Amino acid sequence: MNGLDSTQLRTLAAVVAEGSFEAAARLLHVTPSAVSQRIKALEETVGQVLVRRHRPCDATEAGRPLLRLAGQFALLEREALADARGPLGGDRGRTRVAIVVNADSLATWFPSALARLPEAPELSFDLRQDDQDHTAELLRGGVVTAAVTAQREAVQGCRVRRLGAMRYRALAAPGMVQRWFAAGGTRPAFAAAPVIVFDRKDRIQHRFMRSVTGRALDPPVHYVPSVPAFNEAIRLGLGWGLVAEQIADADLAAGRCVDVAPGRVLDVPLYWQHWRLDSPVLTAVTTAVCAVAAEALR
Repeated sequence: MNGLDSTQLRTLAAVVAEGSFEAAARLLHVTPSAVSQRIKALEETVGQVLVRRHRPCDATEAGRPLLRLAGQFALLEREALADARGPLGGDRGRTRVAIVVNADSLATWFPSALARLPEAPELSFDLRQDDQDHTAELLRGGVVTAAVTAQREAVQGCRVRRLGAMRYRALAAPGMVQRWFAAGGTRPAFAAAPVIVFDRKDRIQHRFMRSVTGRALDPPVHYVPSVPAFNEAIRLGLGWGLVAEQIADADLAAGRCVDVAPGRVLDVPLYWQHWRLDSPVLTAVTTAVCAVAAEALR
């Protein structure tokens, strides 16, 4: 088999990142025909279809390892060029770091980790959002460089570090507590009261109900896929839901919400996984993320 071509790998990464051959062509300053020819040549080298040609385009199972290789090559190439040129080497361009983070971390502690990095104008962050139980899939597929995830087993080719646990409290507006939880967080109350759920991947509310009642319950559900809107829906009495303690503490102190199950919390362990590369960029990001997590998480 012929060796892999770095230009073709870079094109594969652009197609998946941008979602189409046309958008990748604009990014790479070539024609869509050139992009198509490069992908076809790479697929012929590998002997497998690497890109699903729909909108948005994504990598096939065979394309995922090459997508990960493309990202690793781009990162190491840029760092090597920067080192070779030295401090007077002129414009080094920007190193893009793609990271997937669960919504509650993204809304609370994670941005502080990026802000804590040493001044590095050459870094460009591409933050993705997904449920903590699913973020590792993007890492496994080579779409991102690092992930905040609930998966403690290292993805192949990655390193993993425990960050701590994000603690959640079950909150509801005072009026809703009077209506549905007057007798406390009982099984009948949780079975009947409407619950706010982030999206269809979000199962922590149901996990909490099972831990409190000992049963798998199926109450009425409102899906609200935005952290600010999710929390506001709870404050307005649309339903109860689990709120990260960084936000819950303020709502409890202000009397906007009430804890529907006092003394009961849900701790979700979080881990930091990233490509197994000796990269100064990844080392710096990892150091900052772990430092802030140690302050913000349990």
